[in-house]
Amino acid sequence: MPSDIEIARAATLKPIAQVAEKLGIPDDALHNYGKHIAKIDHGYIAGLESRKSGKLVLVTAISPTPAGEGKTTTTVGLGDALNRIGAKTMICLREPSLGPCFGMKGGAAGGGKAQVVPMEQINLHFTGDFHAITAAHSLAAALIDNHVYWANELNIDVRRIHWRRVVDMNDRALRQITQSLGGVANGFPREDGFDITVASEVMAVFCLARDLADLEERLGRIVIAETRDRKLVTLKDVKATGAMTVLLKDALQPNLVQTLEGNPALIHGGPFANIAHGCNSVIATRAGLRLADYTVTEAGFGADLGAEKFLDIKCRQAGLTPSAVVVVATVRALKMHGGVDKKNLGAENIDALEKGFANLARHVTNLRGFGLPVVVGVNHFYADTDAEHAKLKALCRERLDVEAITCRHWAEGGAGAEELAHAVVKLSQAEPAPIRHAYETEAPLADKIRSIATKLYGAADIQIESKAQAKLAAFEKDGYGNLPICMAKTQYSFSTDPTLMGAPEGHIVGVRDVRLSAGAGFVVAICGEIMTMPGLPRVPAADTIRLDANGQIDGLF
Repeated sequence: MPSDIEIARAATLKPIAQVAEKLGIPDDALHNYGKHIAKIDHGYIAGLESRKSGKLVLVTAISPTPAGEGKTTTTVGLGDALNRIGAKTMICLREPSLGPCFGMKGGAAGGGKAQVVPMEQINLHFTGDFHAITAAHSLAAALIDNHVYWANELNIDVRRIHWRRVVDMNDRALRQITQSLGGVANGFPREDGFDITVASEVMAVFCLARDLADLEERLGRIVIAETRDRKLVTLKDVKATGAMTVLLKDALQPNLVQTLEGNPALIHGGPFANIAHGCNSVIATRAGLRLADYTVTEAGFGADLGAEKFLDIKCRQAGLTPSAVVVVATVRALKMHGGVDKKNLGAENIDALEKGFANLARHVTNLRGFGLPVVVGVNHFYADTDAEHAKLKALCRERLDVEAITCRHWAEGGAGAEELAHAVVKLSQAEPAPIRHAYETEAPLADKIRSIATKLYGAADIQIESKAQAKLAAFEKDGYGNLPICMAKTQYSFSTDPTLMGAPEGHIVGVRDVRLSAGAGFVVAICGEIMTMPGLPRVPAADTIRLDANGQIDGLF
């Protein structure tokens, strides 16, 4: 079968106005970025709020492995399948980051015959949203240092400036830096560092804001430093929010594209789920719910990260409740969770599949603990055997009383996921019950972390380093104790050790640092060795990305 980029390039795309017409969006509500991409105008989005909301379907997954799971591919395939069976459906996805595109993970536009297109633009600069977020964050950094340089009227303690810089690239050399060297004209030397753009609080605020006014208000709440007498300093205090909002104004309009089958998709915002909250923008999700009968969205990485944050952070803040949840799994990945080396995954191994099933079982059980109806979508790979799929379906039925459906959307497009689409429609018929969150908002911050670790990760307890304990106490003293928790943790394991696959139990979740994201409205707990600035792998994807003799991009995946 051709590569993803070859399939995408061979497709005949519809003019974006035709895609918008499916949803009843008029031409004058579109800001076109070429023939096949458009932003939807702020005014039109605001007018949708009076419409009745459709049903929300969340796609999540087992703990990711190098074997591949295909969560985005399944989201796209399911959206196409729902449209095929007559259910007017919108897909809502996150925008890809340049870091993983040129690093190890690759792009985030789906794969095979279940892709959003134009694939190259989506995976690279797209409509410039990430560049705008990087610019707004960088403007704030410049204004903070400029304030300190010119008399420092707020009495900011340069030792306690918390606002790090960002760049949308994996660059480990920038994790810790010393800035403002070279003399008094360059400011006051101090330690600083960079995070990747998707870890920026501006990205989190961008994705959780309801409109421009809410965006500016949230930006103003961001705590960026402390004074010498330990009072908190915000971006509003340094008069940064107006100019930052101007930089973000156009970016906040959601991006409309299409699937290979010509169905509508909104791709907007892109926080990672291992170091941020892992969901596309609230604006796009709410717009999708009012434009279509079904909105299919995904949450990043496994359900212990993306889905938990989707439910405990995004749904809590935006007033959303999913009608159904799809947990994506593959036979290959479950065998890897069962101890099989990647190079041996092509061989049938029922015993390893059954052992690795523990990972899927915990994710399904956790989601049911939130009070949500669940179906398992088994993403089919060519080397899978009928016996393996039959065994997985039997395990789901007998041990979890949940339906597992084999899906072939990668090879067949929406036609390969129609059975899953029918199951989702059936699950969605009941009125969704209120979400049973993992913790109460009134609980102490440390107890919220403990609840996530023990209820969802199977941990025996947590261990918070003394520096982080002091920060949590200060957050509560300053009035931030009711905020939810955003766990920054490896995506590969329920534990903080990426090598502990399957469903480990009895481990200790170590919290080495915490960060306050007052504008986004959560506290980040940094666990284990997770980095908010990733590094490139030994052989990055960038090594093989190039332009061919015809000027076409080659090697992007």
